[in-house]
Amino acid sequence: MKNFQIIILIVFIVSAVFGILVFSGAINIGGSSNSSGSLGTVVLWGTVKTQDMASALEDFNKANPTLTVKYVQKSSTTFDQDLLEALASGSGPDMFFLPDNLAFHYANKIYTIPYASYPLATFKSTFASAGEVFLTSKGILAFPIMIDPLVMYYNRSMLDANSIVAPPSSWSELQNLIPALNKKDENGKIIKSAVALGHFSNVLNAKSILSALFMQVGNNIISEKNGSFYSVLGDTVGASLGNINSALLFYTSFADPAKDIYSWNRSFPNSKDFFSANNLAFYFGYASELKSLINKNPNLDFTVAPLPQIKNANFKLTSAQMTGIAVSAFSKNLTTAVTAASLMAQGDFAEKLSSILLIPPARRTLLAVRQTDAFFPTFYSSALYAKGWLDPSSKDSDNIFRTMVENVLSGSMSVENSIRDASAKLSLLLNR
Repeated sequence: MKNFQIIILIVFIVSAVFGILVFSGAINIGGSSNSSGSLGTVVLWGTVKTQDMASALEDFNKANPTLTVKYVQKSSTTFDQDLLEALASGSGPDMFFLPDNLAFHYANKIYTIPYASYPLATFKSTFASAGEVFLTSKGILAFPIMIDPLVMYYNRSMLDANSIVAPPSSWSELQNLIPALNKKDENGKIIKSAVALGHFSNVLNAKSILSALFMQVGNNIISEKNGSFYSVLGDTVGASLGNINSALLFYTSFADPAKDIYSWNRSFPNSKDFFSANNLAFYFGYASELKSLINKNPNLDFTVAPLPQIKNANFKLTSAQMTGIAVSAFSKNLTTAVTAASLMAQGDFAEKLSSILLIPPARRTLLAVRQTDAFFPTFYSSALYAKGWLDPSSKDSDNIFRTMVENVLSGSMSVENSIRDASAKLSLLLNR
């Protein structure tokens, strides 16, 4: 018994010393020997199905015998509430999969990894740019695992029937294709549409499309300074506001019957259903939607292309949904949790989970692996130039973007004032 107590004491001392060294930066968890000194079991929560996690997690635990990660699946509809209640009661997980739209919400409940322990340069050289949504001036909120980029699915049959050889690579090319792809009945009503843009309620991923347009013209939507987040949506510095005005006006123009590019109105079903019914040429959706699109209509002849860009722009950009692994600030085994999260993001686990879920990985070396099927070359290349922003509240920001669009369509506000109004409301969300 005495020897056993001595062993336990030694284990405790080793673990405690390691924790001090890691958090002081003396041990760099961005290095190759991350698991040294970590002991015990940590619990990971997420909404990924248990059976999808099983093989990747089993291999991870075998490869890292000094620690064990146990996974608990939670419902996607109640994940946020379940996690909040568990953390408040002290029974929460050590780690959790963190969607980027919850990162701001959980920032004060996450153990922020200091740059002394995981250098910023290492982070940027390891993970694609979309992962930077988890960076703050104080450190890292989560280790990126997967990037789900916004892409352009297109109906090959519709393009072929109109002698269109290739999908548009720019927004101006897309505009030029609309007259040929829109099909109308004898009363002039659109029955087949080129693209679902202009409205909000029946355009799936409307906020993501608008975000991509705004970021393509150089507006980052949310910024941070000295730990405080603020909206730059209505920023008047330089030409930013003029550009973002043009982006919003461009988007809403597709809903204006007086415009040549008119292609969408409120009477249509949601854009995904219309695309699946073989009535929409271009659908802007996430890489993760591929399986559901195939299941909706297995006979639909469609493939994928990158999101259109501004013609002659000197960079490419699309929006993305980002998932990382965050460490709870209330973990009772913080040292092991931090080490496990780092290892999962940098090791084979991320690659295996990505291949199971059919979502591109966040690590640059994995995105460099050549893909040969019809869809994943576009998914992987898009993930490399994808970008996100720290959404303070997904539901509330949806309403803000919806109101911004509807104010322009109704004529109740100018484009400029609609953007300023949205920016002010975003700032209130960030400060409440």
